Amino acid sequence: MSLIGCIPARFAATRFPGKPLTLLCGAPMLAWVLRGCQESQLVSRWLVATDDERIASAAEAAGVEAVMTDPGLPSGTDRVCAAIQGTGATHVINVQGDEPLIDGSTVDLLATTLLERGCPLATLARPPESDEDPADPNRVKVVRASDGAALYFSRSLIPYPRTAVPAAGPWIHVGLYGYERPALEQLVSLPPHPLEQCEGLEQLRALAAGMRIAVAEVRHKLLSVDSPDDVPSVEAALQVRYQI
Repeated sequence: MSLIGCIPARFAATRFPGKPLTLLCGAPMLAWVLRGCQESQLVSRWLVATDDERIASAAEAAGVEAVMTDPGLPSGTDRVCAAIQGTGATHVINVQGDEPLIDGSTVDLLATTLLERGCPLATLARPPESDEDPADPNRVKVVRASDGAALYFSRSLIPYPRTAVPAAGPWIHVGLYGYERPALEQLVSLPPHPLEQCEGLEQLRALAAGMRIAVAEVRHKLLSVDSPDDVPSVEAALQVRYQI
């Protein structure tokens, strides 16, 4: 078994160009993501999959190998799959490049879920916070079977509380993924599914193809950077975490 972590990062994002290189507390966002990932006790090798030399340089400055991928690839999942082709990876952890507060314990929870739960894919979910509206379409929800595998992901509120709110409430999806290599390669070979296109959620392609996704529970919210407006709060959280 060979477990590799990969961070897809591109410069030309539509909503926030250059996001991986945005300075947070004086360092590129990508450097913070890598710092948290390298706390993992289970994933010792990390790659950055990118199509931009500036991002590759930032990765290498942080001591992580960069793999140049085709700029025409349609998604981060495709970039991850392309990046591992020259490796002996049997299992892959995918961490997004806009998660500067990722930590090793979260990575290891995902890796353990992938390795031990008997599903070809794994991801994470958390309960909503008290001030968070679960019906917000920007908060992707997931419902799970009794064994903890995902039944469905949606931007709508699921399950709909027709008679009562479930005891655990709706769960918010945390967009980190683990893949067995054959499952990753199968996933990127499939055409987009109508459910995926409707909701704008790539993980529905896997479910529609009959691929099982194990869902592990985390109890804390990971602060990601979706827009420039998120920078001040993320910087404040980094200052607290790293005492800077």
